[in-house]
Amino acid sequence: MSSFKVPLKIDQGGTFQKVVTWKAGTPATPVDLTGCSALAHIRAKISSPTTLLELSTSDGTITLGDDAGTVTIAIDAETTAAITWTQAVYDLEIYFPDGTVRRLLSGTVTVSPEVTRD
Repeated sequence: MSSFKVPLKIDQGGTFQKVVTWKAGTPATPVDLTGCSALAHIRAKISSPTTLLELSTSDGTITLGDDAGTVTIAIDAETTAAITWTQAVYDLEIYFPDGTVRRLLSGTVTVSPEVTRD
């Protein structure tokens, strides 16, 4: 199964939050993410060796909602203020306790430059 294409639009200098609920089956029910971890990389291009921003459950920028199936990406205002690029790509992988890895989300990242400054 391929990843869900979800574009991310970040306002530079603002707090960013994106919540998605992963559902599967018929009827669709939330996927249990209990015990899972997640990692996402944002890069200028897919082939770029440099990571512009890393998000993970380890550092709290990704939170998994256990049996609710939610995945929350959160980036604080200080981090978004430091972003100097406007276009990038990302993907987000879920790591299950049994060793299964699933690329859940992928897509473009667009940053809207901040006009208001302190």
